[in-house]
Amino acid sequence: MALESLSILVITVPLLAPVAAELGFDNIWLGILVVKLIEIGMVTPPVGISCFVVSGTSGVKVTEVFRGVLPFVLLDLAVVAVLFAVPDIILWLPSLVVNY
Repeated sequence: MALESLSILVITVPLLAPVAAELGFDNIWLGILVVKLIEIGMVTPPVGISCFVVSGTSGVKVTEVFRGVLPFVLLDLAVVAVLFAVPDIILWLPSLVVNY
């Protein structure tokens, strides 16, 4: 919650990747989901670093920025749910690259 995105990646991915590989999950799938979830974390309260940066540079109140981001966060959560439910969506494009 209190870390920025690169710190979260450096701490969590070395712990998650071997466990996910052992359970049979694809590394590309895991990487895309981790990045998507970190992106959601960077705009949601209480820390929402990206929203505070937007508020500071634009002069708009932080509450207004969080209110404006809310529909996008809900949409991102729906996308993550779909990506969890249908992992082949993530792996479709890389599978086309492998075939060539």
